[in-house]
Order: sequence, then structure tokens, then C-alpha cells
Amino acid sequence: MNATSPEAAPGRIVLLTTSHRVAPGLLSWPAWQALRTADRVLCADGAHPQLPYLREAGITVDEAAPTAEQLVEACSGGRTAVVVATGEGEPALTDGLARMAGTGRVRMPELELLPASYDLPGARLLDLVQVMDRIRAECPWSSRQTHEGLAKYGIEEAYELVEAIEDGDRDELREELGDVLLQVVFHARIAEEHPEAPFSVDDVAGGIVAKLIHRHPHVFGDATATTPEEVREHWLRTKAEEKRRESVTDGIPLGQPGLALAAKLASRVRTAGLDVPLPAGEGVGYELLATAVRAAEAGADPEAALRVAARAYRDAVRAAEGVSP
Repeated sequence: MNATSPEAAPGRIVLLTTSHRVAPGLLSWPAWQALRTADRVLCADGAHPQLPYLREAGITVDEAAPTAEQLVEACSGGRTAVVVATGEGEPALTDGLARMAGTGRVRMPELELLPASYDLPGARLLDLVQVMDRIRAECPWSSRQTHEGLAKYGIEEAYELVEAIEDGDRDELREELGDVLLQVVFHARIAEEHPEAPFSVDDVAGGIVAKLIHRHPHVFGDATATTPEEVREHWLRTKAEEKRRESVTDGIPLGQPGLALAAKLASRVRTAGLDVPLPAGEGVGYELLATAVRAAEAGADPEAALRVAARAYRDAVRAAEGVSP
């Protein structure tokens, strides 16, 4: 037997990986080609979600977990073996193949890693929903939480997100965005259990998708907008059509911080073209109201401006104490 004879050909090993975030059976064309032309298809996990769909497509799958040596032997004579990887990625098998190749004494088959399905952007959100489902079911603390009990955490996480933005800390920003996202998924998971009006995270996402499309006719429709001001006009007009409010003040949450509340009211008044004098009164509250309205008219965020000043005050206090910033 010479080295170029078919009997001596080392063959080919294909490690086929799939994403659990993609529906089983939705594989790439190269993956289907490899599966259909393989001499043998193996999978160590008899409960692998792809197996029913592969068998339905006429692919014979052996439920086996061969060693590296056994797999190399199975490929002798130019044969091709496809290994449908489990969720862990077959580390024992790949380590064994690497050790065999490292000896230099074995003529190794051609090794190929073939991704059969790919995650789309946002796919990790499916993991978050799955993890939240399990935590809600199994965690003694999380399983007892309510919308009302979690409300304070939503406020805290929103403030921590704002702080990360103002600090310019990218790592902190990523983490705080995750904490805010957790609040959304947690509340949506709790909402699924409501006896009369349940909804899920898919309903939440579907609602905001529909709202965004409706309020961006210049992107998804025939309207045109070339400036941020025109975009704002589209947004406000479609929002007014949706809400059909009696007053420009409708929908403004009165529980938000006072400066932000005053600035929001002033913004609504200005947008509506109303001429409403500030209420007459004495005391610091009315002085702060006037300051917040002036800030809003100047295009400044009074809450953010006050936080900047408060931080400067904090630094001055620490300096007076001899404490480093």
C-alpha cells in the first residue's frame, strides 16, 4: 500500500457546532452538505435538540462518544466523520486529537470546525430570559418578589446608570445597562403570572417595536425628516395621536425628582406654544421652580447641572477633611 492510495488517506473529521439560540434544524448549507456526504455522523448526547431534525432529513446519527484514537481510526481510508458537538463543545475529544497530532507519529485526518448555525445580534437576550425563568422558579428570594417590591430597585439602577454615563466609565456603563435590563426582564417575568392580565417579555418587546416603527415614519414610512428638529416634530405628533391627551401635562410622572419635573413641565409648555406665567409664591420651592424653568429654556438639564455642582461640593468637603478625591 503506497502513501497515496485511498486506503492510506487519513480522511476528514468535521466538528459541527450549533447554537441553542437558533431553532433546531435551521442549519447552514455547508453543514447540510457535510452531514449528507459524511460516511458517519456521531453525537455523544442522545437528547441533542438537533437529532430529531437530522433523522427526519434522512441523516443516520450514531449516539456515540468515541475517543480521539477511535475517531481517527474511523476516518482511515479517506472516510469523513462528522461529530455533532454538544453544548460543551467536546473538549475531551479535541484535547485528545491535539495530543495525537502533537506526537508527530500519527497521520492525522483533516480537521475542520464547521459552525452550523450562528447567533444573530441580540441572541444573548434569549439566555437572559431563560436564566430569569429558572431564577424565578427556584430562587427563594426572587420567586417571592412583586412589581411593588422591586420598584425601588428600578429607581436605584436608573440613577446608577446615569452616574456611570456622567463618569464616562465604559465598564461601569456596560454593567449598569445590564442591571437596568434585568429590571425589565424581571418585571416581565412576574407579569406572566398575573391571573387576569398576564403579559410576557415578548409582549413588552413587541409593544416597543410597534411604537418605534409608528413614531419613525421617516424611517419606516413615506415621511421625510432631515434634521433632529423634524424628527422631534414627527415624534410629538404621532405621540399626541396615540395618547389623545386633554392636557400637555398628561403623562408627566409627578413622582420624579423636583427639578426634572419642573423642567419637563416647562418643555411641554414651550413645545405647545403656551404662554403660562410661573405661579406667584414665596420660598425656596418657587425659586427652584424658576431656576429649573430658566435652565430648560436655555436647553440645559437642571438635574444634571445640579449633580455637577453637588459633586464639586462633595470634592470640596473631602478636601476640607483632607481626604483624597
